[in-house]
Amino acid sequence: MKAFLGILGTLLVLAAGYFGMYRGWRNRQARQADLSPLPTAPADDTRGVEGVYVATTSAGDWMDRIAVHELGVRSIADLAVSADGLIFHRQGAGDVFIPADHLIGVRTDRGIAGKVTAEKSGLVVVTWTHDGRELDTGFRPRRKADTAALTESIATLIGAEHR
Repeated sequence: MKAFLGILGTLLVLAAGYFGMYRGWRNRQARQADLSPLPTAPADDTRGVEGVYVATTSAGDWMDRIAVHELGVRSIADLAVSADGLIFHRQGAGDVFIPADHLIGVRTDRGIAGKVTAEKSGLVVVTWTHDGRELDTGFRPRRKADTAALTESIATLIGAEHR
């Protein structure tokens, strides 16, 4: 009987934890409901650098994950850079398109909501604007060698937009 009560207690604690996380995510979505839908990606089947789309957060606050429009959903993805902007082709979630004229900056960093890397430049973080808000989107390339080239191509795109 003690074992049964111990197991039941553990299951109740786990259920309460999951319920709390669910409520927190729903509350975050309600607070961010005013963020308008993302622009539609242009028809482009070009595949880019393979990696992981980590998350989108409020710029400068790497723990404030954006929960609406699937921006907070971590997924395997590839990042294609084109004259139109950036397209994250994601598996299991909708693609994310960031128009070139919305891009503000790009850097490498150690972490963003949902991912912290051992190396200081493990993530490519793109800063952009949408609906009057500045956002940071993190992407972890599968191959470390792709990080510098990807960062440079995005910086070149941002530079071309601001001329």
